[in-house]
Amino acid sequence: MNTNGNSALKRGLGKTVYYLACTVIAIVMFLPFYWSVLTSLKPDEDIFAMPIQWFPSHITFEHYHTAFTTVPFGLFFWNSLVLAVAGVLANLFFGSLSGYAFAKLKFKMNKPIFRILLAAMMIPGIVTMIPTVFVLRHIPLAGGNDLLGGGGMGLMNSFWGIILPGASGTFAVFFMRQFFLTLPSDMMEMARIEGCGEFMIFWRIYLPLTKPALATLSIFTFQAGWNSFLWPMIVLNDPEKATIQMGLQAFSYNFQTDYGPMMAGALVAILPILVLFLALQRYFVQGIAFSGIKG
Repeated sequence: MNTNGNSALKRGLGKTVYYLACTVIAIVMFLPFYWSVLTSLKPDEDIFAMPIQWFPSHITFEHYHTAFTTVPFGLFFWNSLVLAVAGVLANLFFGSLSGYAFAKLKFKMNKPIFRILLAAMMIPGIVTMIPTVFVLRHIPLAGGNDLLGGGGMGLMNSFWGIILPGASGTFAVFFMRQFFLTLPSDMMEMARIEGCGEFMIFWRIYLPLTKPALATLSIFTFQAGWNSFLWPMIVLNDPEKATIQMGLQAFSYNFQTDYGPMMAGALVAILPILVLFLALQRYFVQGIAFSGIKG
C-alpha cells in the first residue's frame, strides 16, 4: 500500500511540475505579444514609464488612428495581400506538381536532382540576392529591355519581380514530395490502364487527396510572403507598390521610433496570418504528421 501511495504521489508531483513548467513557458512566450498590445493601447507618456506599467492608466486608440493616417496602410495592406496570395497559389501548383513528379514518376536522374534541390535549401537566401537582381534586371523584352536584356529595368520595380523568384520554392517541392510518398501508387496504375494522362492523374486523383499538405504549405508560404521585408525593399522603388512591412518602417526615422503607432500597425499586420491559421488549423497538424513519414 505504501509503495502504491508513493508511486501515486510521485506521479502527481511529476504532473504538477510539468504543468507548472508549461505554464511558465507559455507566459514567457505570450509576454512579447501582450506587451505589443499594451503598447498600442497606452498613451505616449505611459509607454516608457518606470516602474513598468503592466496595465494602462487608460486605454486609447489614438495610435491606431495615427498608424492609418501617417502611411496609406490600406494600400500597403492590399499590395502585401496580392503578393502573398500570388506566392501561395504559385507554390501550391508548381510545388505540388514537382513533388508529384519526384514522388510518383520514374525518370532518369530523379534522386540526384532531388538531392541537388535539398542541397539548395542549405544556401542562405542572402547569397542569391545579387544574382537574382541581375537576372530580373536583364530579362529580355521586359520592362523596356531589348532582346539582349539591356536598355530597361526588366522586372525590377514590379510585382513580378517578387512573385517569380519564389514561385516554386525548394521547401514546397520537398514538402509536397514527402506527402505524395504516403499515397498509394495503385490508383495511378489503374488510371493509366483506363487511358488517363499523367497530368489528369495528378490533377483529378492525387491532388484532391493532399488537402492537409496544401493547407499547411499555404500557411507557411503566406506567412513568409506576408512578412517579407528585405526582398520587396530591394525590388520595389515605387511608394505605391510598397508592402505593409515596408510601411512599418515609416515609424522609425531620425534615429527615433514611434513605438505606439508601430505596435498598432504591427498588430494589424498579423491579422491575416492569424485568420488563415484559424481557418486551416484542422489540416495543419495532419499535414505536418504525414509529410515526414517517408524519406
